[in-house]
Amino acid sequence: MAGRGVKITRMTAGHLDALEACTLPQVLLRQAELLGPGAAAIREKAYGVWKTYSWRDYLGFVRHAGLGLRSLGLKRHDNVGMILNNHPEWLFTQLGAQAFGAVTLNLFTSAVAGELAGALSRIGASFVVVQDQEQVDKLLEKIDVLKTVKAIIYVDPTGMRGYDDPLLVSFKDLLDLGARHEQENPGLFEEEAGKAKEDDAAHMIMTSGTTGVSKLAMLSHRNYTAMGRKWIESSPVGVGANWLSMTPPAWIVDQMWAFGVALMGGMTMNFPETPETVSSDFREIGPHLLISSSRFWEDLASSIRVRMNDAGFVNRALFALAERIGGRVVEGEEKKRPAGPALKVLHGLARALVFNPLLDRVGCSQFVSAYTGGHPISPDVIRFFRACGLNLKQCYGMTETCGIFQVQPDGEAKPETVGTPLPGTEVRISPDQEVMVRSKSVFSGYYNDYQSTEDAFEEGWFLTGDAGYLDADGHLVIIGRKQDIIRDKEGNAFSPDFIETRLKFSLYIKEAVTFGEARPYITAFINIDQGNAGNWAEARMIPYTTYTDLSQRPEMEGLILEEVRKVNAQLPKPMKIRRFILLYKLLDADDEELTRTGKVRRRFVYGLYLPLIEAMYSDKKEVPVKGKVKYRDGREGVIETVARVITVE
Repeated sequence: MAGRGVKITRMTAGHLDALEACTLPQVLLRQAELLGPGAAAIREKAYGVWKTYSWRDYLGFVRHAGLGLRSLGLKRHDNVGMILNNHPEWLFTQLGAQAFGAVTLNLFTSAVAGELAGALSRIGASFVVVQDQEQVDKLLEKIDVLKTVKAIIYVDPTGMRGYDDPLLVSFKDLLDLGARHEQENPGLFEEEAGKAKEDDAAHMIMTSGTTGVSKLAMLSHRNYTAMGRKWIESSPVGVGANWLSMTPPAWIVDQMWAFGVALMGGMTMNFPETPETVSSDFREIGPHLLISSSRFWEDLASSIRVRMNDAGFVNRALFALAERIGGRVVEGEEKKRPAGPALKVLHGLARALVFNPLLDRVGCSQFVSAYTGGHPISPDVIRFFRACGLNLKQCYGMTETCGIFQVQPDGEAKPETVGTPLPGTEVRISPDQEVMVRSKSVFSGYYNDYQSTEDAFEEGWFLTGDAGYLDADGHLVIIGRKQDIIRDKEGNAFSPDFIETRLKFSLYIKEAVTFGEARPYITAFINIDQGNAGNWAEARMIPYTTYTDLSQRPEMEGLILEEVRKVNAQLPKPMKIRRFILLYKLLDADDEELTRTGKVRRRFVYGLYLPLIEAMYSDKKEVPVKGKVKYRDGREGVIETVARVITVE
């Protein structure tokens, strides 16, 4: 298997000192010289075969990509847009453009044409590098808006043979241009890469936009190198350690890891063949570390539990016993009460006989550490994986801080918290409970938005917008977004996330949105998990056709009612859900109900579905619905159904 048996050697403090004074392309130049042709920098899978690139190979592709852009007219301080999947071309393009003083912006491949054109015109992009024909078509549809674009470079040539637009350039041709430019101008890449300073802007990332128009956070080279060093000093990061790139490049997590941690630490970046092959590729690589979204871990926990539910009686019984043993160990860790000899032996047997084979089947057997971030996660998910022997820890950060700055320490299992600050990071709580942070990784400001930049800081501290507090051990507990904190009619305050993450631990619940501001009780919209709920229905010979049909089945309503009751049993009385509606459609980013990172846009959802929300606070039992849905190709459809208000006794 591609990544097994790698000896991990850590970078020295002296080498890290030198790298932290560099720009990102300069870091690559130093790493290529240090690690040379022997160490694997990148692996990518194509047609079922893993291909490996050394650090010198990595530098060669970056050099040619940058020189190719330069030959097409790239200038210092130009902005370059990228609409790419998790493939090495993303790294080559980004570092290549930055070597010549350009600033890069990654956008989601799932975004519709209007979103992409709006963002690219907003930054006056000079060049755009895209994944494939689908992305080319989106841009050509809006080409009248993209007045500053000099070239659109596409990576995958499939389906592009008949295109003759003069703006289009293949990535292969870009590299060929770069190779010729290098022959004509030897040493130009190194010369240009040496001109930039570590505090120069390197990259911009769109904020999630949960509360309105996304802002563009400007991140410097120093922001990334400082973040990388924090992780290298506090985690088992070393040369040859495997990382699997699987979150979108437009999200800060993969950016932080690729251009901070992996680049600084000499890790190996692994790229799956397609999104559909991630699970099998995951197992082949055997990553040593992984940070992914809460949704990934929720889905993985769900798939494991479904697999166990479908297993034979003996395997189900063994798993249930092993889970109880692991749960006792985790409970002891939380209470700082180490497991006794007998429990240690039982847990060792449970791991050897049940958990290790199971984790190996889902590609998690090589993990040294695993992390979840981006959105609150149910503590039950953390406890589940830790009971299984997977060292999953919750962390916390945001785009403006160049990624994660808080993480649960190894020896302190506290699933309700996001841990303690990484080295070189200061955190404090304002008088109104807002979390504030200060470090070299905090961004310089928002692109062309002086006022928002001013509002984001207070005496040098970045205001996160999240409410929280420090517990007795100095661990940070995040309550939720300050503006999302709800107070019911009686004045009881609660965080919607607190309830929603517990609902989503259910096998049958995909998404949940709670309401209750100035209301007499708490209500919720619930999206069923079509895969697991569909399997449940099929096993009971319950017929259905579409998601809408399945979600409105009386049997499904009964199933989710029981799941809500289980969650209510864990909640304080003011937080218990009194009524809910099984939403007739999945919340979707294309319909602006979610951000591209999967976060609920609460204000938008509230306004869009206000009649349904009001129905849950009335005596209505049913509400006729005629809802619009938007497809990725721009078409719109209509769903007509009846939404039923379900009361939880």
